[in-house]
Amino acid sequence: MIIKNLKLENFRNFKKGNFDFFNKATVILGPNASGKTNLLEAVCLLATGKSFRARVEEEMIKYDAEIARVSAKVVSSKHQKGNKTNPSAISHDLDAVRLEVFLTRGEIKVGEEKYEKAPRKKLLLNKISRRLIDFAGNLKVVLFGPWDLELVTASPSLRRKFLDTLLSQVDREYRRAILSYEKGLRQRNKLLYQLREESLTFSRTRLLFWDKLLIKNGDFISQKREEFINFANQTGPLNNQYFQLEYDKSPISEARLEQYALEEIAAATTLVGPHRDDFIFKIKNQRSKIKNQERELARFGSRGEQRMSVLWLKLAELIFIEKKSGRNPVLLLDDIFSELDQKHRKIVVDLVKNKKGQVIITVTDPHDVENFGKVEKIKLGG
Repeated sequence: MIIKNLKLENFRNFKKGNFDFFNKATVILGPNASGKTNLLEAVCLLATGKSFRARVEEEMIKYDAEIARVSAKVVSSKHQKGNKTNPSAISHDLDAVRLEVFLTRGEIKVGEEKYEKAPRKKLLLNKISRRLIDFAGNLKVVLFGPWDLELVTASPSLRRKFLDTLLSQVDREYRRAILSYEKGLRQRNKLLYQLREESLTFSRTRLLFWDKLLIKNGDFISQKREEFINFANQTGPLNNQYFQLEYDKSPISEARLEQYALEEIAAATTLVGPHRDDFIFKIKNQRSKIKNQERELARFGSRGEQRMSVLWLKLAELIFIEKKSGRNPVLLLDDIFSELDQKHRKIVVDLVKNKKGQVIITVTDPHDVENFGKVEKIKLGG
């Protein structure tokens, strides 16, 4: 999977931008605030239909503009085995698609003093409008930025977001389930609030529909999350360190919803389900005399061990997407070298050198990519 070209109009700090990417490694070089991360955000928007950092999507529109546009030509190769003449042959069919995202502030100017309502976001595949469930996943990426180094110690919401972003790229049914679950969760929480405020007139039977919807989708979401965590735990050591993930699942069922019924009314929120899931990073202590002894990295891991475990997780993410989709995702590295020591930098450099497919890297210091071999460069900020 390769991004050939990226075009931006009124996106973040770019009034207009047209960037060509190398098939192997492209380095985006520039000082802080020159827009390096904005380019990667645009790529992720085309891959997932969402921003990885904007609180509201309007933030991505240039401050003095009404409409922003992000567009890219993406080429991917499908591997097809054999034919009657040569059943062992493998052919490579190239598919080229155009992905586009339009963003507005909810209205556009159509005259001197006249405005019309407009969709805040429009997703297009080859000029045809698509829903998020059908748009996401046409481009597959793995993003690694400085914020990811906090995955071990940050709040559970960040780890859940990691799982959702990963699984939504490779599983359309997961995209459907998570969208349905989140909509159902909002509706159920509204009803719980009404139940708390209007307890004399409100019947709990109004929750039954949403209970069933959350249970059905929640079971599927948990199953897919567990599948990836089990996969990650089979990927082997990194730098002779053995990491593991422990899935801290919040099951949802009729019995558990009934168990927490009174607490949910008091809190006016749903207290069980995958929106409460978490996973815990652990490391096996190979030197311990106690067999299979493990340490929880958030509480008992060194900073170096925590960072190594995140590198291990990102490697597992790459391999998982490759196996599930049959395509090599684009690896995006956002100013990661400024946050890593020499040992961890070498691991990332080796990963990039050995990776099949495309890599896009942002750096402020050109010396950070001296060991990468042949790379193309895009310079921002003069």
